[in-house]
Amino acid sequence: MLWLAAPAGALVGLSLGALGGGGSILTVPILVYLLRQNPHAATTGSLIVVGASALAGAVGHGRAGRVRFGPGLAFAAVGIPGAILGARLSAGINGHLLLAAFAAFILAAASAMLARRRGERARSAPEPARAARRRSPAMLVAAATAVGLLTGFFGVGGGFLVVPALTLVLGLTMPEAIGTSLLVIAISSAAALAARLGQHTAIAWPTLAIFTAAAILAASAGGPLVSGLRPERLTLAFAALLAAVALYTSAQSLTALL
Repeated sequence: MLWLAAPAGALVGLSLGALGGGGSILTVPILVYLLRQNPHAATTGSLIVVGASALAGAVGHGRAGRVRFGPGLAFAAVGIPGAILGARLSAGINGHLLLAAFAAFILAAASAMLARRRGERARSAPEPARAARRRSPAMLVAAATAVGLLTGFFGVGGGFLVVPALTLVLGLTMPEAIGTSLLVIAISSAAALAARLGQHTAIAWPTLAIFTAAAILAASAGGPLVSGLRPERLTLAFAALLAAVALYTSAQSLTALL
Protein backbone atom coordinates (compact mmCIF):
# COMPACT_ATOMS: atom_id res chain seq x y z
CA MET A 1 0.00 0.00 0.00
CA LEU A 2 3.01 2.29 0.25
CA TRP A 3 2.80 3.23 -3.43
CA LEU A 4 -0.71 4.64 -2.89
CA ALA A 5 0.48 7.14 -0.29
CA ALA A 6 1.75 9.73 -2.79
CA PRO A 7 -1.37 9.97 -5.01
CA ALA A 8 -3.62 9.88 -1.95
CA GLY A 9 -1.66 12.68 -0.30
CA ALA A 10 -1.76 14.67 -3.54
CA LEU A 11 -5.56 14.38 -3.60
CA VAL A 12 -5.80 15.82 -0.10
CA GLY A 13 -3.28 18.56 -0.91
CA LEU A 14 -5.06 19.58 -4.10
CA SER A 15 -8.38 19.87 -2.28
CA LEU A 16 -6.74 21.94 0.44
CA GLY A 17 -5.10 24.26 -2.08
CA ALA A 18 -8.25 24.58 -4.17
CA LEU A 19 -10.74 25.15 -1.35
CA GLY A 20 -8.60 26.66 1.39
CA GLY A 21 -9.95 24.19 3.96
CA GLY A 22 -11.96 21.05 4.36
CA GLY A 23 -9.66 18.85 2.32
CA SER A 24 -8.05 17.36 5.41
CA ILE A 25 -11.37 15.67 6.24
CA LEU A 26 -10.54 13.15 3.52
CA THR A 27 -7.35 12.09 5.28
CA VAL A 28 -8.89 9.71 7.84
CA PRO A 29 -11.10 7.77 5.36
CA ILE A 30 -8.17 7.48 2.95
CA LEU A 31 -5.85 6.18 5.65
CA VAL A 32 -8.44 3.65 6.82
CA TYR A 33 -9.97 2.34 3.61
CA LEU A 34 -7.23 2.92 1.04
CA LEU A 35 -4.03 2.57 3.09
CA ARG A 36 -5.52 -0.03 5.50
CA GLN A 37 -4.73 1.60 8.83
CA ASN A 38 -6.87 1.05 11.91
CA PRO A 39 -9.13 3.96 12.93
CA HIS A 40 -7.06 5.07 15.92
CA ALA A 41 -3.81 5.03 13.95
CA ALA A 42 -5.54 6.89 11.11
CA THR A 43 -6.88 9.69 13.31
CA THR A 44 -3.45 10.03 14.91
CA GLY A 45 -1.65 10.00 11.58
CA SER A 46 -4.12 12.54 10.24
CA LEU A 47 -2.89 15.02 12.85
CA ILE A 48 0.60 14.76 11.37
CA VAL A 49 -0.65 15.39 7.84
CA VAL A 50 -3.00 18.20 8.89
CA GLY A 51 -0.50 19.89 11.18
CA ALA A 52 2.38 19.83 8.70
CA SER A 53 0.20 21.03 5.82
CA ALA A 54 -1.29 23.82 7.94
CA LEU A 55 2.15 24.95 9.11
CA ALA A 56 3.42 25.08 5.53
CA GLY A 57 0.38 27.08 4.50
CA ALA A 58 0.71 29.44 7.47
CA VAL A 59 4.27 30.29 6.45
CA GLY A 60 3.10 31.41 3.02
CA HIS A 61 0.20 33.42 4.40
CA GLY A 62 2.48 34.93 7.03
CA ARG A 63 4.86 36.23 4.40
CA ALA A 64 1.90 37.88 2.69
CA GLY A 65 0.83 39.53 5.96
CA ARG A 66 -2.38 37.53 6.31
CA VAL A 67 -1.62 35.90 9.69
CA ARG A 68 -2.60 37.76 12.88
CA PHE A 69 -0.23 36.09 15.32
CA GLY A 70 -1.65 37.63 18.51
CA PRO A 71 -5.28 36.55 18.00
CA GLY A 72 -4.21 33.26 16.43
CA LEU A 73 -1.92 32.28 19.31
CA ALA A 74 -4.60 33.30 21.82
CA PHE A 75 -7.29 31.24 20.08
CA ALA A 76 -4.98 28.23 19.80
CA ALA A 77 -3.89 28.49 23.45
CA VAL A 78 -7.49 28.47 24.65
CA GLY A 79 -8.23 25.44 22.46
CA ILE A 80 -5.24 23.33 23.57
CA PRO A 81 -6.99 21.79 26.63
CA GLY A 82 -9.90 20.81 24.38
CA ALA A 83 -7.51 19.22 21.89
CA ILE A 84 -5.83 17.17 24.62
CA LEU A 85 -9.19 16.13 26.09
CA GLY A 86 -10.49 15.16 22.64
CA ALA A 87 -7.41 13.03 22.00
CA ARG A 88 -7.85 11.18 25.30
CA LEU A 89 -11.57 10.65 24.79
CA SER A 90 -10.94 9.25 21.32
CA ALA A 91 -8.58 6.61 22.68
CA GLY A 92 -11.38 4.99 24.67
CA ILE A 93 -13.83 4.73 21.77
CA ASN A 94 -14.35 1.57 19.74
CA GLY A 95 -12.68 2.06 16.35
CA HIS A 96 -15.79 1.34 14.29
CA LEU A 97 -17.90 3.58 16.52
CA LEU A 98 -15.29 6.30 16.05
CA LEU A 99 -15.66 5.97 12.27
CA ALA A 100 -19.46 6.08 12.51
CA ALA A 101 -19.21 9.33 14.47
CA PHE A 102 -16.67 10.58 11.93
CA ALA A 103 -19.16 9.92 9.12
CA ALA A 104 -21.71 12.15 10.86
CA PHE A 105 -18.98 14.77 11.29
CA ILE A 106 -18.21 14.66 7.56
CA LEU A 107 -21.87 15.31 6.71
CA ALA A 108 -21.91 18.24 9.13
CA ALA A 109 -18.75 19.61 7.52
CA ALA A 110 -20.25 19.36 4.03
CA SER A 111 -23.37 21.19 5.21
CA ALA A 112 -21.28 23.90 6.88
CA MET A 113 -19.21 24.42 3.72
CA LEU A 114 -22.35 24.83 1.60
CA ALA A 115 -23.93 27.19 4.12
CA ARG A 116 -20.78 29.29 4.27
CA ARG A 117 -20.58 29.48 0.49
CA ARG A 118 -24.21 30.56 0.22
CA GLY A 119 -23.63 33.19 2.88
CA GLU A 120 -20.59 34.60 1.09
CA ARG A 121 -22.43 34.73 -2.22
CA ALA A 122 -25.49 36.41 -0.70
CA ARG A 123 -23.49 39.03 1.19
CA SER A 124 -23.59 42.21 -0.87
CA ALA A 125 -23.44 44.92 1.80
CA PRO A 126 -20.04 46.13 3.07
CA GLU A 127 -18.68 44.26 6.05
CA PRO A 128 -19.47 45.83 9.41
CA ALA A 129 -16.71 47.37 11.41
CA ARG A 130 -14.52 44.97 13.31
CA ALA A 131 -15.57 46.40 16.66
CA ALA A 132 -19.20 45.63 15.87
CA ARG A 133 -18.35 42.04 15.03
CA ARG A 134 -16.46 41.31 18.23
CA ARG A 135 -18.12 39.01 20.73
CA SER A 136 -17.71 38.16 24.39
CA PRO A 137 -14.71 36.28 25.86
CA ALA A 138 -17.12 33.44 26.68
CA MET A 139 -17.79 32.95 22.97
CA LEU A 140 -14.04 32.88 22.31
CA VAL A 141 -13.53 30.17 24.92
CA ALA A 142 -16.50 28.15 23.65
CA ALA A 143 -15.43 28.36 20.00
CA ALA A 144 -11.77 27.58 20.66
CA THR A 145 -12.63 24.67 22.95
CA ALA A 146 -15.03 23.19 20.39
CA VAL A 147 -12.40 23.41 17.65
CA GLY A 148 -9.80 21.83 19.94
CA LEU A 149 -12.13 18.96 20.88
CA LEU A 150 -12.87 18.19 17.23
CA THR A 151 -9.18 18.31 16.31
CA GLY A 152 -8.18 16.01 19.13
CA PHE A 153 -11.08 13.58 18.78
CA PHE A 154 -11.25 13.19 15.00
CA GLY A 155 -7.74 14.19 13.93
CA VAL A 156 -9.00 16.94 11.60
CA GLY A 157 -8.08 20.59 11.24
CA GLY A 158 -11.60 21.98 11.43
CA GLY A 159 -10.78 24.93 9.19
CA PHE A 160 -14.44 25.22 8.17
CA LEU A 161 -15.14 26.04 11.85
CA VAL A 162 -12.01 28.03 12.68
CA VAL A 163 -12.44 30.60 9.90
CA PRO A 164 -16.02 31.63 10.86
CA ALA A 165 -15.01 31.68 14.53
CA LEU A 166 -12.11 34.04 13.84
CA THR A 167 -14.29 36.40 11.81
CA LEU A 168 -17.28 36.40 14.16
CA VAL A 169 -15.54 36.17 17.53
CA LEU A 170 -12.27 38.03 16.95
CA GLY A 171 -13.39 40.32 14.13
CA LEU A 172 -10.72 39.32 11.60
CA THR A 173 -11.25 39.94 7.90
CA MET A 174 -11.75 36.86 5.74
CA PRO A 175 -8.17 36.83 4.29
CA GLU A 176 -6.75 37.25 7.80
CA ALA A 177 -9.03 34.54 9.17
CA ILE A 178 -7.97 32.05 6.49
CA GLY A 179 -4.26 32.66 7.10
CA THR A 180 -4.61 32.77 10.89
CA SER A 181 -6.72 29.59 10.94
CA LEU A 182 -3.75 27.65 9.58
CA LEU A 183 -1.66 28.78 12.55
CA VAL A 184 -4.45 27.71 14.92
CA ILE A 185 -4.79 24.32 13.21
CA ALA A 186 -1.03 23.67 13.32
CA ILE A 187 -0.86 24.37 17.06
CA SER A 188 -4.02 22.41 17.91
CA SER A 189 -2.82 19.46 15.84
CA ALA A 190 0.55 19.48 17.61
CA ALA A 191 -1.12 19.50 21.04
CA ALA A 192 -3.49 16.67 20.15
CA LEU A 193 -0.65 14.66 18.57
CA ALA A 194 1.47 15.01 21.71
CA ALA A 195 -1.42 13.64 23.78
CA ARG A 196 -1.99 10.75 21.38
CA LEU A 197 1.67 9.72 21.12
CA GLY A 198 1.58 8.90 24.82
CA GLN A 199 -1.07 6.26 24.04
CA HIS A 200 1.46 4.09 22.16
CA THR A 201 -0.55 4.17 18.94
CA ALA A 202 1.20 2.30 16.11
CA ILE A 203 1.97 4.77 13.32
CA ALA A 204 3.13 3.81 9.83
CA TRP A 205 5.81 6.48 9.58
CA PRO A 206 7.06 5.75 6.02
CA THR A 207 3.51 5.88 4.64
CA LEU A 208 2.71 9.08 6.51
CA ALA A 209 5.97 10.74 5.44
CA ILE A 210 5.18 10.15 1.76
CA PHE A 211 1.53 11.10 2.23
CA THR A 212 2.42 14.34 4.03
CA ALA A 213 5.10 15.38 1.55
CA ALA A 214 2.73 14.83 -1.37
CA ALA A 215 -0.03 16.78 0.39
CA ILE A 216 2.24 19.77 1.06
CA LEU A 217 3.54 19.87 -2.51
CA ALA A 218 0.08 19.47 -4.04
CA ALA A 219 -1.46 22.11 -1.77
CA SER A 220 0.70 24.79 -3.37
CA ALA A 221 -0.48 23.69 -6.82
CA GLY A 222 -4.17 23.40 -5.95
CA GLY A 223 -4.93 27.11 -6.22
CA PRO A 224 -3.33 27.78 -9.63
CA LEU A 225 -4.80 24.60 -11.12
CA VAL A 226 -8.37 25.64 -10.37
CA SER A 227 -7.99 29.41 -10.74
CA GLY A 228 -10.25 29.39 -13.79
CA LEU A 229 -13.06 27.46 -12.13
CA ARG A 230 -15.96 28.94 -10.19
CA PRO A 231 -15.55 28.52 -6.38
CA GLU A 232 -19.27 27.71 -6.03
CA ARG A 233 -18.96 24.72 -8.34
CA LEU A 234 -15.81 23.51 -6.60
CA THR A 235 -17.48 23.71 -3.20
CA LEU A 236 -20.59 21.92 -4.46
CA ALA A 237 -18.52 19.15 -6.05
CA PHE A 238 -16.41 18.72 -2.91
CA ALA A 239 -19.50 18.67 -0.69
CA ALA A 240 -20.94 15.91 -2.87
CA LEU A 241 -17.67 13.99 -2.54
CA LEU A 242 -17.78 14.38 1.24
CA ALA A 243 -21.37 13.11 1.31
CA ALA A 244 -20.37 10.04 -0.69
CA VAL A 245 -17.39 9.39 1.62
CA ALA A 246 -19.65 9.81 4.67
CA LEU A 247 -22.18 7.30 3.34
CA TYR A 248 -19.46 4.76 2.56
CA THR A 249 -17.80 5.27 5.95
CA SER A 250 -21.08 4.94 7.85
CA ALA A 251 -22.05 1.81 5.91
CA GLN A 252 -18.69 0.14 6.58
CA SER A 253 -18.53 1.11 10.25
CA LEU A 254 -22.14 0.27 11.09
CA THR A 255 -21.83 -3.10 9.32
CA ALA A 256 -18.77 -3.88 11.41
CA LEU A 257 -20.54 -2.79 14.61
CA LEU A 258 -23.60 -4.93 13.90
